[in-house]
Amino acid sequence: MESLSLTRLISEISADFGNPDFWVQLGLLLVCLAMAWLWSRHLQRYFATVDQTSGVLKLGVESFSRVLWPLLALIFLMLVKTVLAHFQHTSLLRLFFPILGSLALIRFSFYVFRRAFVRDGTIGNTLQIFEKVFASLVWLGLVLRFTNLWDEVFSTLDQFVLPIGKTHVSLLVILQASASVGLTLIIALWLSAMLEARLMLVTSMHSSLQVVLSRLGRAIFVLLGILISLALVGIDLTVLSVFGGALGVGLGLGLQRITSSYVSGFIILFDRSLSIGDMITVDKFSGKVTQINTRYTVLKGLDGVESIIPNETLVSNPVQNLSLTDRAVLLTTEFVVDFKTDIEALLPQLVAIVTGIERVSKVEAPSAYLIRFAPDGFELRVGFWIDDPENGRANVISAVNRAIWALLQVQEITMPYPQRVVTLNPAANKT
Repeated sequence: MESLSLTRLISEISADFGNPDFWVQLGLLLVCLAMAWLWSRHLQRYFATVDQTSGVLKLGVESFSRVLWPLLALIFLMLVKTVLAHFQHTSLLRLFFPILGSLALIRFSFYVFRRAFVRDGTIGNTLQIFEKVFASLVWLGLVLRFTNLWDEVFSTLDQFVLPIGKTHVSLLVILQASASVGLTLIIALWLSAMLEARLMLVTSMHSSLQVVLSRLGRAIFVLLGILISLALVGIDLTVLSVFGGALGVGLGLGLQRITSSYVSGFIILFDRSLSIGDMITVDKFSGKVTQINTRYTVLKGLDGVESIIPNETLVSNPVQNLSLTDRAVLLTTEFVVDFKTDIEALLPQLVAIVTGIERVSKVEAPSAYLIRFAPDGFELRVGFWIDDPENGRANVISAVNRAIWALLQVQEITMPYPQRVVTLNPAANKT
């Protein structure tokens, strides 16, 4: 393997400087970088027209689009260096191999971090700081490699020994173990994010089943990542049996409700009693289901307030689901008209005027009934259906009431109100 000594490379480049060999290398280097940039742009435009019809291809393009330019540049440089090495020095080209490789590593790592930790498209400050620290460490490692200080740093870290119980562990082993655990967990989260994105592209699959499989996939990937990282560190996995027993006792004694919520979450997802987008009412909470997690479900009310409901509550309590099998909801409004009103003429007019309201369902026709003979007049009820309860009920009831009031005004129909007579007792006033 060729040495990456910065001193040697600089001396070779200085020896070639001013000679035709240097300018040939520089020209070929610029050509390779330009060709890599053009090819990466062309491939990105090409895949942008194809990835809409293929979920797997889309995920692959997203994974490598950020590293296309440095990866293509490395390939072109490798080809040029292989041919040019038979005729002259290639020190300038060799200098850019680790630089472009580090750039590709940083870009691909940023993509993995964001796919693993970013869910709503917003990159937090913590992740940005972590990315900057990671990029700085990569460039620092490159500098150490160039200056031949890599081995010295490793030997120095290996000399620092920390006492942990009855054993002594070097700082180098601790850093290597931390890096192994972090790397495996990040890869596990990245793979689970790719699986979740792939499942969401399957339109023929029920949304609850998609959530179930994505949650199970994440749990399996994280568990495998932990086991692999522990094995890489050198921890005997048989100790997990003791830990598992202690964990089981702890769950049985103090975490019953939390465990019940987790189990209830999988029950809800498996039996498909709730789906994202359903309008439900449980206990004193009502709203639209926006998230179904393994421990809790998020309801967003029509007033914008989000309620976090433990899944145990959704399983153990009665739940009204307005859109389990049919999203249509019946709404009613009642009012009283004067006894002189022509009911036979008014009822069809009420049906016609309510049918014209925008959100009133046209599939299920509205209805108008004479409910009873109230003390002050005829009590009427108008019923109508809506297909979008998630958009609210008070607003459509208000629109129906305003339309009915406008009709009564046009027809000059009065709405009676109770008459009250107050009689004063003169004898009581004298006393």
